[in-house]
Amino acid sequence: MILINLMPHREAARKRRKEQFVVHAALSAVFGAALATLAHTTIQAQVDTQRARNTYLKEETQKLDDQIKDIAGLQAEIASLRARQAAVENLQSDRNTPVYLLAELVTKLPDGVYLVSMKQDKQSVQLVGVAQSQERVSELLRNLNTSQWLSRPELVEIVSTVQGISPREQRRVSNFTVRAGISRADPAADASKASTKPQG
Repeated sequence: MILINLMPHREAARKRRKEQFVVHAALSAVFGAALATLAHTTIQAQVDTQRARNTYLKEETQKLDDQIKDIAGLQAEIASLRARQAAVENLQSDRNTPVYLLAELVTKLPDGVYLVSMKQDKQSVQLVGVAQSQERVSELLRNLNTSQWLSRPELVEIVSTVQGISPREQRRVSNFTVRAGISRADPAADASKASTKPQG
């Protein structure tokens, strides 16, 4: 016996394909939405992580800037303290210089040379005096060249004048100006001089 299917099988197949398409489209949409959500969440997490890193780096950079400012302030303070220390050491080493300088001048002045004034300006001294002759001034310069406390003596000015000793007697003299550098005292030499000084 021959069986004939009179049902509309083409319509049923078309309906099945349509239902499968709708199901596949829905599944694709759900999968796409889930994938997009996952990608967005991942990217947002990476952005948040990078922002946190940037904030941390900014905070650490600010801390380093503050530390650099503190270090610069400390360096300026150290430089100021060193300058004060150097000034105190200079004063300490120079405090006995005038005494030694005067004692040295007493031994270096030749006969016939008299000092009128002595003026110190930092590390140099200017001597103004009167000599019986220009040869005496030359002798003074030679003596100052061998001085322990004076260096590089130079004649600034010398003028010959006539000086009246009495109403009837006049003598030709030389007024001179000499400039020399002051040698800085050696603390070891000062200590040795102090130790050899006789106890009173």
